[in-house]
Amino acid sequence: MCEYLNTKWDAPPIHLAAYTMWRVNWIHPFFGGNGRTARALSYLLLSAKLGFVIPGTKTIPELIVEQRDAYYEALRKADNSWRQGTIDVSAMEELMASLLAQQLVLVHQQAMEKG
Repeated sequence: MCEYLNTKWDAPPIHLAAYTMWRVNWIHPFFGGNGRTARALSYLLLSAKLGFVIPGTKTIPELIVEQRDAYYEALRKADNSWRQGTIDVSAMEELMASLLAQQLVLVHQQAMEKG
């Protein structure tokens, strides 16, 4: 995983975050908490690559918990690709891009609310 990230560091942030999300879940390094760890690490990597903490009170990891079916389907698609000898996390990229947009829309809505 680390070798892939190091060699692909110039790839788009969403790709690296999606890959990390899938790979930590695939490696399954912990007795419990793999999903939470994968979501947190992926979000940290996305923020680091962007160069700032992404604003919002509902973050991508929290939104994933609300949309687990899409998350599990993206993980399954990446797993199937891996079994066929390729790395394809495009479904996870699409999901994460959509969730990032949702997070930012929520920030916009909060900015427009009357106090």
